[in-house]
Amino acid sequence: MLALLYDIHGNLAALDAVLEDCPAERFLLGGDYALGGPWPADTIDRLDELDAEWIRGNTDRWLVDDSDAPKPVAAALAACRELLGDSRVERLAGLQEETTRDGTLFCHASPGSDMIGFPDEASEKDEELTRGVEDKRVIFGHTHVQLERTTPGGIELVNPGSVGLPFDHDHRAAYALLHDDGRVELRRVEYDWRPLVPLVRERMGEPFASRLEQARFDATP
Repeated sequence: MLALLYDIHGNLAALDAVLEDCPAERFLLGGDYALGGPWPADTIDRLDELDAEWIRGNTDRWLVDDSDAPKPVAAALAACRELLGDSRVERLAGLQEETTRDGTLFCHASPGSDMIGFPDEASEKDEELTRGVEDKRVIFGHTHVQLERTTPGGIELVNPGSVGLPFDHDHRAAYALLHDDGRVELRRVEYDWRPLVPLVRERMGEPFASRLEQARFDATP
């Protein structure tokens, strides 16, 4: 059994809740580990305790290459770099972009991209973003919306959801299990997110505090 943990975003409280709930002993970590939450370094240190394979997300790349990062996250990026320290920053930015195993492609946003995400609902983009993919399943994150569906071409799409910063109006931490028989199980875990909001506002600012508080990408202060 493999646990799929994506988009943790420095939220150690959510990560601890997921790890307490999780029955798996092996992990696939899908990127965006530190930026946006109050405990970036502690989150990385906790993940280092796991038997895990890591891939890189866009916010991990932004730690050294923020050329396509939106201006509102600049202050949070600077704070995150300082809290992580140089060695963690270099390691996160240098992670592999994707990996495959047993007919499944693991990426952050979509095959070949850490920024172009699959839509929340089925559309023609599903076929477009999987063109040329030979694997039977693609597991991705980035949009922070938990989902499972199949493209018209027969490729299974799975987003485990966000551990630390869900955007589907559900504050519960999200992750998934990939069972040995190939079955995917989507899971949600309750945790006390409310005390984190002022911490995020103090350490990372906006838009991350409002996104955590409202469980929406387009949240406003």
